[in-house]
Amino acid sequence: MRELTPRQREIVLLIQEAIRNNGIPPTRAEIAGALKFRSVNAAEQHLRALERKGAIELLRGTSRGIRLKDAFREGSLRTMPGLPLVGRVAAGEPILAEEHIEARHRIDLDLFEAPPHFLLRVHGMSMKDAGILDGDLVAVHRTSEIRNRQIIVARLEDEVTVKRYRQEGHRVWLMPANAEFDPIEIDLREQQFTIEGVVVGVVRDSMRSR
Repeated sequence: MRELTPRQREIVLLIQEAIRNNGIPPTRAEIAGALKFRSVNAAEQHLRALERKGAIELLRGTSRGIRLKDAFREGSLRTMPGLPLVGRVAAGEPILAEEHIEARHRIDLDLFEAPPHFLLRVHGMSMKDAGILDGDLVAVHRTSEIRNRQIIVARLEDEVTVKRYRQEGHRVWLMPANAEFDPIEIDLREQQFTIEGVVVGVVRDSMRSR
């Protein structure tokens, strides 16, 4: 069986999560929305590539016609190496583009409250009071369902930051957990930013999970 790319692995995890939470696979549109593809056709192309690699079977004539092969059912990917560590991100490009991935780490996904899709190294001490220190790796679960006070990974052009989320109407504040740093205020009527996911865990030193 051919090895999956980081993006393909991410799609399989998304399918697993949809089946676990909803009892049914996601639609192409739901995959495209969750992973920020520009079109439903992009999701379809990724699914066809997964079918060629033997990870899934596509059932024709239904929008949710995706069947995971036995080796890729819930839990099977938990022992596979390759959770991507994202480095510097270029503006306008997907955060999980291959050129952004510095390394891959094998981590037990059961250590986290939700399955992480990637790791991101923290730079600076703006979140130290939340237990996130300079050099830590945060495990990030990609989702568009964000609540106030969650710690998220947000992207402002080519800057990726880890902050606590707060929103009131059209205003968003990215809040540090360190009094020495100021919040980042965003007016959604005038500025754009991207939420890349929710932090679901911290990995420190020799890949120990907290």
